[in-house]
Amino acid sequence: MVFTLGTFVFFTALVAVISWYLTKDDDLKTESGYFLGGRSLSATVIAGSMMLTNLSTEQMVGLNAQGFKSGLAVIAWESGASIGIVILAIYFLPKYLQGSITTVPEFLEERYDKSVRNIVSIFFLLTLGIAFLPTVLYSGSIAMMKLFDIPGIFGISQESAIVLSVWLIGIIGSIYAIFGGLKAVAVSDTVNGVGLVIGGLAIPVLGFIYLGDGSMLKGMEYIFQHAPEKLNTIGGKDSQAPFGAAITGMRITALYYWCTNQAIIQRALGAKSLKEGQKGVLLTALLKIVVAPLILVVPGIIAYCIYGNEIGGDIVYPTLVNKLLPTYMTGFFGAVLFGAVLSSFNSALNSASTIFSLNIYKPLFKPEASEEYLIKISKYFGTILAVFSMIVAPFISKSSGGLFEFIQKVAGLFSVPIAIIVLVGIFSRKASALAAKISMGFFVIVYGYTQFIGSFKLHFLYVVAILFVICLIIIYVVDKIIPPKKEYSLPVRYEVPIEPWEYRYTVSVILMALLVYIYVIFSKLGILYGGEFIKMRASIITLIFIVITGLICTWTRKIEKNSK
Repeated sequence: MVFTLGTFVFFTALVAVISWYLTKDDDLKTESGYFLGGRSLSATVIAGSMMLTNLSTEQMVGLNAQGFKSGLAVIAWESGASIGIVILAIYFLPKYLQGSITTVPEFLEERYDKSVRNIVSIFFLLTLGIAFLPTVLYSGSIAMMKLFDIPGIFGISQESAIVLSVWLIGIIGSIYAIFGGLKAVAVSDTVNGVGLVIGGLAIPVLGFIYLGDGSMLKGMEYIFQHAPEKLNTIGGKDSQAPFGAAITGMRITALYYWCTNQAIIQRALGAKSLKEGQKGVLLTALLKIVVAPLILVVPGIIAYCIYGNEIGGDIVYPTLVNKLLPTYMTGFFGAVLFGAVLSSFNSALNSASTIFSLNIYKPLFKPEASEEYLIKISKYFGTILAVFSMIVAPFISKSSGGLFEFIQKVAGLFSVPIAIIVLVGIFSRKASALAAKISMGFFVIVYGYTQFIGSFKLHFLYVVAILFVICLIIIYVVDKIIPPKKEYSLPVRYEVPIEPWEYRYTVSVILMALLVYIYVIFSKLGILYGGEFIKMRASIITLIFIVITGLICTWTRKIEKNSK
């Protein structure tokens, strides 16, 4: 245990030292320097930070629990998210950087009015403060508690161990976010990301070897032979990711998360150029398609093959890690998990502080506030929000339906209305502030009733999809009855070069083709159909996708050359 704790402290401290060294000369006294890393982030840093902000223990714990129950169908949350990421790269990011946007509420103030900015700022803070931050702390505490046997070490109850872990993670994460600014967060994310990929991929590799009695390939064959139903990407109606929900409501929530969620897009907003931003964002999409499912879903399937129905719920992933991981790797893996938790927590905390200081405090209470004073207010607010999250986090254990579903359902209350009005605001010049407010109010009331008050049986993602369409209709009807006084035009305020990446369309096509290929190959149309010709069918499907993708890429390259 001494060796384990020693390696844990060493790797955790190493990340802190590297992050400090690489950011020690940064100017943190200006809004751009503190909140956007001086608009100097490279593609690699953007991708690493976006990925690690997204990949944390609330997914390692919660999504692997869903994978244990529903199999590969739940990759819709991960690989399917690449659709929203590509949309960010192609459509949203150029608009954001053209207007030198710092926060989404700032854009909505220009697009609609100040009251819309205020409402959305509050929605963001509620989503981060009530759903995201406490859940990240809770999931991290569960993982750390199981990995290090904290109750046994300190002779305390499981509840007390959760509280201890929550406060340890919360305090260290707060130091990064509050005193280091965005660039310190992004750099630490990138360094931790390397460890996360290594450590995260080690678990499925060790799991395959365990199932195959020393052979990784035989372990893969074991799953194919004994649990083929878990390899189907097309989720049934009883799945935690039904295919119908995966292509409707889930895509809408992903649109919010990857295109309008301040905690995610703030990294892209800090890009040194549009070209670097698009490279980083599309690299994130590739990681989500290929790497994320191996870390966040496949271990749950392996756990099912090992334990059957003996376990379940949010202890699936920590239990599997304890079984598979050699003792000498426990400290390193603990540091990786700790870094992943810190990443999500400090990123969200930094974004919440940004929104509060720039979009609530400054315009409502002190318009003449200096940049240095606003940064001070941001730090005060971040401290208060961090303490609040640490107090709330232990109570999440009382929630039903699983950790991952809990955060998605609660976040949907405020996130989807934001996605609707941002989407309309970017693609329509005529939508009015009144229409946006009515749409948001309608969604929050109806969705809140169906999910938290009434006994509504329909899956919450179908409810999201239905309300999304209704809200768009509401905006259209309101604008027809009370037309807006003038059309909106996004102002041009270039702070970074906005020449787009010349391969953006080609890479996007390849990514989307890869996504469709994975869905087809791991379905009854592909290798799960059975029979003697599985390899031949897989080869034919692969060849067809390569040819079609090549033809489309040739066409998109012509478009890219003509657009110069």
